[in-house]
Amino acid sequence: MPRIANPNVLVGFDTADDAGVYRLSDDLALVQTVDFFTPIVDDPFTFGAIAAANSLSDVYAMGGKPISALSIVAFPGNGDMEVLGEIMRGGLEKMREAGCAVLGGHSVNDPEIKFGYAVTGTIHPDRIKANSGARPGDALIFTKALGTGVIGTALKRGVASEASVQAATASMLKLNREACDAMLRFDVHGCTDVTGFGFIGHAREVALGSGVTLEIETSRVPLLPGALDAVLAGAIPGGLKNNRDFASCAVEAAGNIGPALLDLLYDPQTSGGLLIAVSERDADALLAALPGAGRVGRVTARDNKAVRLL
Repeated sequence: MPRIANPNVLVGFDTADDAGVYRLSDDLALVQTVDFFTPIVDDPFTFGAIAAANSLSDVYAMGGKPISALSIVAFPGNGDMEVLGEIMRGGLEKMREAGCAVLGGHSVNDPEIKFGYAVTGTIHPDRIKANSGARPGDALIFTKALGTGVIGTALKRGVASEASVQAATASMLKLNREACDAMLRFDVHGCTDVTGFGFIGHAREVALGSGVTLEIETSRVPLLPGALDAVLAGAIPGGLKNNRDFASCAVEAAGNIGPALLDLLYDPQTSGGLLIAVSERDADALLAALPGAGRVGRVTARDNKAVRLL
């Protein structure tokens, strides 16, 4: 799709970035994004809150501050309105936590439940953290653990442990606001949030947009408790297979990486963490500011493949 030339469009769809950015003035721009999906947990309130956190994440990934949102609802006309009320209440509570005002929304009659938000944020035009700014020599920091997709699939199949479900739910409910605030204090060159395309899919976008190779130390990538167990139990979501089919051609993988771990690197995440390319001199300080985050690799000059797995 051709891009319409507009000098105020600072970030469009050219590099498959997390959100669009439109300049209003020399010191103010809007960040805009939209995301919605079907239920991934049983509790309606929790589903609504996770959907809100996931929608907000794209604004945080750009370095922006969410200010307003519009809800997107698909719900069966003969469905239980109390369930819908709980979904929306969960979303509203998470938006309130983020300091983001819900202004309204739109709903349609649909036999399959879907929920999410279109979110608008603000950012200074000179402080955008696009996915195309990673530089050779940067350290790669990842702020959450992987595995929400396979654990969610294991839950649907009745083979997930309670501990793994609780850990995945807590991760999905956690806003990326703290990670965003922290990275803005350091020399961060690029950022993306790891969501539906999985760790490798989003790493590929960073590498292609930046003209570099991302070298990933797979043993350092944080994993949710029970994530490997879910893979070994065969709880493989369809999105994981699609991600692997799409992105594996851009990957060079060492032969000693276990197949279960490799699967997790393609696992589609919901409300996943930020993958941050930060100057090596600031890497340790950023890690210290983000308990639970991990150094997962480095950025190198562009090689034969966009992503190298060690």
